[in-house]
Amino acid sequence: MKTIFVSLFFVLITGSIFAQSNYFKLSYGFGIGANHSYTDVKKGGTGYTAYGVFDVHVTPYVMAGLEAQYGMVHGGDIVTDPHNREFINKYTSVTANLKFMLGEVIRYERSDFLYNIRGLYVGLGVGVINNKMDDIVRYKPSWAAYDPGYGPFPGKDKGLNLVTPVNLGFNYFINDGYGYLRYIVTINAQSNITYGEGLDGYDDPSRNFENNAPDIFNTYTIGFRYMFGNIKVYRKTL
Repeated sequence: MKTIFVSLFFVLITGSIFAQSNYFKLSYGFGIGANHSYTDVKKGGTGYTAYGVFDVHVTPYVMAGLEAQYGMVHGGDIVTDPHNREFINKYTSVTANLKFMLGEVIRYERSDFLYNIRGLYVGLGVGVINNKMDDIVRYKPSWAAYDPGYGPFPGKDKGLNLVTPVNLGFNYFINDGYGYLRYIVTINAQSNITYGEGLDGYDDPSRNFENNAPDIFNTYTIGFRYMFGNIKVYRKTL
């Protein structure tokens, strides 16, 4: 009996050890992609976004960190917009984000499918966006079909607003030559909800123009991340 007990105890201990893995606690990365705006003008436009990130990996599947973005948000069209409005915003933003991956809560060890989707994640953040109008229509052109020369459309060409990014994405993990998780390829969709009227530069009275919802721009990016720093033990096999 003593021999059986010792053998079972050894199996349990070694099984627990082999179920653990090591991972790096920090990562940084960058990415690029397109964005699309949903603001007070009739029709949104397509722009571009570039970003850089720095994260602390609380676990391999829970990340908290900072993201900085630079890009161009466009909307409206001086020719086709009903009020001849159009803007180009060369923005920068800094946000703090928390991302939570599926691998933190599912048991993926015995399923290839679950193992392959363990990098799916959702995220939420908060920060500030610095809006700077590179070009904006403040007065209707003289050839406008309705009320030519009307203006100026009220609003600011520069300003800071609070922004809340909401993320949905997928992390694809790549091991280095020693078997550690070292590289991550990220595909991300992010909805940036801004508070205030700075994103499109228009702050028209809602009785005259549709102006009753937050200005939003969505980004669709692909990025690359490098993991480094101190090594930490995780409870599951990676």
